[in-house]
Amino acid sequence: MSELILTTYDWVPKMPRGFVRDLRIRWALEEAALAYRVESTSFRDRGPEHYAAQPFGQVPWLTDGDLTIFESGAILLHLGEKSSALIPTDPHGRAEVVQWVIAALNSVDLPSQPWALFRFMGFPGEAPEARFVEDFMKARLDRMEAVLKRREWLVAGRFTVADLLMADVLRPVNLFDGLANYPACNDYVARATARPAFLKAYDDQMAHFAAADTA
Repeated sequence: MSELILTTYDWVPKMPRGFVRDLRIRWALEEAALAYRVESTSFRDRGPEHYAAQPFGQVPWLTDGDLTIFESGAILLHLGEKSSALIPTDPHGRAEVVQWVIAALNSVDLPSQPWALFRFMGFPGEAPEARFVEDFMKARLDRMEAVLKRREWLVAGRFTVADLLMADVLRPVNLFDGLANYPACNDYVARATARPAFLKAYDDQMAHFAAADTA
């Protein structure tokens, strides 16, 4: 098996730490017990090599032998092909996981990103744009609450990469108490983020960026 290399920023400001999306990949690698190492790319100076690996100048990307993959969702699906701990091997289970991965990235992340960014930035809550996003977020959370009231995890009673991704999409919403009126969603995020693999991934990311503070 080829070596897996996860590339993330060498440093970021304190506010986004714990939410930079290499965390999703670290988490999946830990869940699957796949060996990997972490490399850094400059946060401040993004050159041609960075844009060659990630056209938008973001992180993370994964190197697997001669294959380089960007976008966290694509990386997670790739890792799922390597481990049944992330995606079931049966066609029905795999299809369920893939549809929920896409739902997390599309249906739920679409409102959650601006919703959380408005709060990070102190955007006025009564502005028309903020009201639209608030209503959009509520509509998605209403549906997720209905789903999660009936199940512990999204697919076949077991944790998969779909839960990893959905929980991570909901974490910024939870940070600003957006799940306060959604107990099933709140409990779901708490279950997912209590997993040892998440805790290790989180601690590793925080330590990685903190180490660069004095560099």
